[in-house]
Amino acid sequence: MADSLWRTSIDVAAGDASVFGAALEPFCEAVALFGDEDDGTWRVEGLSRNEPDRAALGIALALALAAACHGVPRPEPRIEHLASRDWLAENLARFPSFGIGRFFIYGSHLAERAPAGRIGLLVDPGTAFGSGRHASTAGCLIALDDLSRRRFRRPLDMGCGSGILAIAMAKLWRAPVLAADVDGEAVVVTRRNARLNGVGDRVRAVRADGYQAPGFGAAGPFDLIVCNILARPIKRMAAGLAGGLQPGGVAVLSGFLARDAGGVLFAHRAAGLRLVRRITIDGWRTLVLTR
Repeated sequence: MADSLWRTSIDVAAGDASVFGAALEPFCEAVALFGDEDDGTWRVEGLSRNEPDRAALGIALALALAAACHGVPRPEPRIEHLASRDWLAENLARFPSFGIGRFFIYGSHLAERAPAGRIGLLVDPGTAFGSGRHASTAGCLIALDDLSRRRFRRPLDMGCGSGILAIAMAKLWRAPVLAADVDGEAVVVTRRNARLNGVGDRVRAVRADGYQAPGFGAAGPFDLIVCNILARPIKRMAAGLAGGLQPGGVAVLSGFLARDAGGVLFAHRAAGLRLVRRITIDGWRTLVLTR
C-alpha cells in the first residue's frame, strides 16, 4: 500500500540521542537512532503519517534539552514531506533472512523457512518496530536464547513492537505470553505476526502504558519481563517492573546506548533488582537482571 509520510530528523550529541528520541516519540509512529559509537554526533529520525505540530515539537525538544542539562542551543528539527511510495514493499525488500543464536528470522515475502534445529521467527514489521536487525532486539534474542534452559511460565513483553520477542518466548517455552504496547498499531501487528507464527493462541497483545494497566494484576506476577524501549521510559517504569516481577524472576532490558546503561541499572537496583549479565552490540546495551 502506498503511503505519504513526514520525516522529522535532528542531529544531537551521541549521549543525548535516547533523550531526544523519547521527545520525538509522541509525534511519530516510528523513531530510530543512527550513528557511530565513536562519532560525536547522532541523528534521531522519526516518521509520521501527518505533519508534526511544530510549536509542540519545539517545546518537547526544549524540555529534552533541559533534561540533558546542556547549555547549548536547542537542536533545530528538519521536517520534510516524503513522496508517496510503497513503504511496506520497500521495507520487505530490504529485509533478508538472518540468524541470531538459535533463532532464524525471515519475512513472509521469502520462500525459505527455518533450517532444521533453528527456531523460525516469521516477522513482517509493518509500521511497528521489531525486525530483529536492530542491535537492541538482537541483544534481547541473545539473552532469551541464553535463558532457554530455564523454565518460564508467565512471560511479559513490555513494548512489544512487531511482537518478535513475544513470539520468541512463546516458541521457546510454549507458555502464554502477554505482549503490551502503548501504540495500538503495534498491538495489531503483534497479533498478526503471532498468528503467522502459529502462536496466536499463546500471545495475547494488549494496549497498555506501563505496568499498572487494567488486567496486568490478574496476568502477573511475571517470571520473565522483556522491555526493549528507550532509556528514559525504562527508568521511569523501574518500580512498576519490580512490582510486577516475581521473586527470582528475570528482566531483560534494552533499547538504549551503552553510555545510558548506568542510569537504567541504577534505577532498577534502587527498585531491588541485581545485574546478571551485560550484552553490548554496536554500542547498544542489553541488561539481564533478577529480583
